[in-house]
Amino acid sequence: MAFIIFEYLTLLLFISTLANGQRTPTISHITQEQIRDIGGQVDLDCSVHYAQDYPVLWVKYDRLKTTESLPLSTNSGLIVRDSRFSLRYDDASATYTLSIKDIQETDAGWYQCQVLISISNRITAEVELQVRRPPIISDNSTRSIIASEGESAVMECYAGGFPPPKISWRRENNAILPTGGSIYRGNILRITSIHKEDRGTYYCVAENGVGKGDRRNINLEVEFAPVVTVPRPRLGQALQYDMDLECHVEAYPPPAITWLKNEVQLANNQHYRISHFATADEFTDTTLRVITIEKRQYGLFTCKAQNKLGSDEGTVELFETIIPVCPPACGQARYGGAASVGASEFVVACLTLYVLWLRVAYTRY
Repeated sequence: MAFIIFEYLTLLLFISTLANGQRTPTISHITQEQIRDIGGQVDLDCSVHYAQDYPVLWVKYDRLKTTESLPLSTNSGLIVRDSRFSLRYDDASATYTLSIKDIQETDAGWYQCQVLISISNRITAEVELQVRRPPIISDNSTRSIIASEGESAVMECYAGGFPPPKISWRRENNAILPTGGSIYRGNILRITSIHKEDRGTYYCVAENGVGKGDRRNINLEVEFAPVVTVPRPRLGQALQYDMDLECHVEAYPPPAITWLKNEVQLANNQHYRISHFATADEFTDTTLRVITIEKRQYGLFTCKAQNKLGSDEGTVELFETIIPVCPPACGQARYGGAASVGASEFVVACLTLYVLWLRVAYTRY
């Protein structure tokens, strides 16, 4: 349709040019760049001289694709059928005014006023309409990233909108960024050598003064070798009572955890019970319960954690005591194959053993 209209106008121009010998038209004024909010209104003026017998057009076009243009009006009449557009012509100033109301985001672009001189010649002037738009973070921005400790990592964030949004980076709870400080400005956040403490949630924030801005949460996961800590490296317990040996493991990916004694891997049975409790993706608490301790079970126990990045281990020594340790020996006692006794009887038994121990010690000295 646009092509047919253009051909028709060109034909009229050709006839007018042959019939009239007159001064060459000029464009004396064009509205300067306009910036509007969505829903607003704008007037675009184009003043021409000596163009009474020439077609004058308003055209919207794409500067990157000059062949794609949309004629909006010719002389004092609209071509486009859109109630938001209107055209006025002021005879005194020879000004063609293109009005747009209820501005939409798609109205942004270049508007060109054209005076067709001949088939191959035209006079043009143009004005850009910018529409303020709130920031929207682009899909090509980073969503999540996994890196091994010691490697570098790059997080990117881009956003559309007008005026062009400014990008800033923050961490969860305003923690210090690996680059230093609590805020970093720029599209690319680069960490040269990652540490496990750098893991967590990073916020990419896009702001341009229009609306509330936009934000994306980016999760940085750091893979690192296990780190084993032993809260109580030496534990004592009396014969025939239970005792819990504990290790805390920090690692990602989650490691395989084993308990060993004398380099022999332990398993759940009547003598041992192993439990793992994951408190977070990177933290695991592991407990080895030694059940109804026998003489041969005293000694060194090793908890070992291993993932693809390495391994670590911790050692717990279990030694014999005369007095039962509570917990976990609270509330019951075992005497060989005898049945369990109540808490009060347990206390009496403990006191009796203690008195016997004092007598033996006194006799020796």
